[in-house]
Amino acid sequence: MTPEQLAPSWQAVLTSEFQKPYFHTLMQFLEQEEQQGKIILPAKDQRFNALKATPLEQVKVVILGQDPYPTAGHAHGLSFSVLPEVKPLPRSLNNIYKELKDDLGIDNKHTGYLQAWAEQGVLLLNTVLSVEQAQAGSHQKKGWETFTDAVIKAVNAQTHPVVFLLWGAHAQKKTALITHPHHLILQSAHPSPLSAKAGFFGSRPFSKINRFLTEQGRGDINWQL
Repeated sequence: MTPEQLAPSWQAVLTSEFQKPYFHTLMQFLEQEEQQGKIILPAKDQRFNALKATPLEQVKVVILGQDPYPTAGHAHGLSFSVLPEVKPLPRSLNNIYKELKDDLGIDNKHTGYLQAWAEQGVLLLNTVLSVEQAQAGSHQKKGWETFTDAVIKAVNAQTHPVVFLLWGAHAQKKTALITHPHHLILQSAHPSPLSAKAGFFGSRPFSKINRFLTEQGRGDINWQL
């Protein structure tokens, strides 16, 4: 992956990250893992899909995930999204859809492919952009967090208002990076089956996002897939 493959607006703010020692160390780690025969997800050409699908200047919403899905054939570089053919849907995504239906009456259970959200300005960003197959969390603290913190800081620096949707304690640690008062931060429990009943269900994030974006003159998101 080279910065030239990113949208120009991301190139402008992230090219320097590709040159830093931590990023070179991260790339070496990934190469070594692959040389040992480990399967890394998602595929190399999909790891930066969030930054390809949603140029910086178009970001309206950031939905922050943690790791890619560790199941083969699921992850494709957008947080919480799976490829179109994946059935059944991951449980966290099912819970997101339950809340969306309760909130706005939209039923998306026919697909888990969230590309259409990304193309409307929803940055579907994981804080870690790779994982070893079947080993959830295996690439945490290898350098990805430094890179994705730079992404969050770049969005925070935008002069137009953005909604940051932070589900669960891991995502909520990033509030320290969101300093400009014109942004909106929405926090709740994570949609995971382990925590959804503890504050995710009933949080109504989708209507809150659209209300804020409309008030700010940025245009709402069509959440229907």
